[in-house]
Amino acid sequence: MHDTYGEPEVVEIREVPTPVPVDDQVLVKVHAASVNRADLDWLLPKSQLFRVFTGVRAPRRKQLGLDVAGVIEAVGPTASRFKVGDAVFADMFWFGHGSFAEYVCAPERAFQLLPEGLSFEDAATLPHAALLAVQGMRPRHGRAVGPGSRVMIVGASGNVGPFAVQIAKHLGAEVTGVCRTEKMDFVRSLGADHAIDYTTTDYTNTGPYDWIIDVDAHRSILGFVKALRPNGVYMAMGGNRPWILSLPVLALTGWLIARGKRLGLMGGWRAFAPSDVADLKRFIAAGVIKPQIDQRFPLGQVREALRAVHEGRAKGKVVITV
Repeated sequence: MHDTYGEPEVVEIREVPTPVPVDDQVLVKVHAASVNRADLDWLLPKSQLFRVFTGVRAPRRKQLGLDVAGVIEAVGPTASRFKVGDAVFADMFWFGHGSFAEYVCAPERAFQLLPEGLSFEDAATLPHAALLAVQGMRPRHGRAVGPGSRVMIVGASGNVGPFAVQIAKHLGAEVTGVCRTEKMDFVRSLGADHAIDYTTTDYTNTGPYDWIIDVDAHRSILGFVKALRPNGVYMAMGGNRPWILSLPVLALTGWLIARGKRLGLMGGWRAFAPSDVADLKRFIAAGVIKPQIDQRFPLGQVREALRAVHEGRAKGKVVITV
């Protein structure tokens, strides 16, 4: 939990009563959770504007943790989808967060059954980041990723990027991953055809590409116009503070359209939507997506887990085991 905004050191571990499920809620004993950059957005909001949603002077939500995988321990009196002992996973974005804990309690609609044959740790990497990648590869504006497409993924080595690389390769694309020097071999191991070191190369001067996913934008959106082919698509899933502050200009149209090229924020994001989860499970069953876990921390070291993601050291996901 955290009562103030700040670095991971402000996070505290506290003893609280175990929730009791009411109505259609279920109580889940947490086996694993994973850290996302989105967790850090609630700990370190990127701008004062974001605090309108998270709490202006202090965080409204004191609990942290989106991704969770565990076992149903108890069900509320009107819950009907699950039984005690079912293995489930979820993205707690709409349900108060709180997966960095021994138990989570939420309405049964928050959860889905664990993909068959998947460990709790692997399943915990999926709900937020993998579904972002699934949504990022969906057809948009009459364009789609397919055989022969040239795709660039900026941030290919972090939370979302590895899943996006794997899906793009499955769709038949020629994939270029952008990352820092020490992660280039990791990005190639995911199946990327090319890896660009952003510390030595201006990746906006490469290409042209049909499809660009920018997981955490740091460069002006206008710089990507020349990196796109005609009718190409550039989508950012978020960005740093200066980039976020440029959004009011983008908000005038939602998308920048230049010579038939579409550039802007990825629209239509949905947290753990059942249809997206169904697609995700098919990718898992077919071996398209293979979770990449870089580090594991026990619950007592949640601050260290958050720090590893905050500093960008992880190659793939950081998992908290309970």
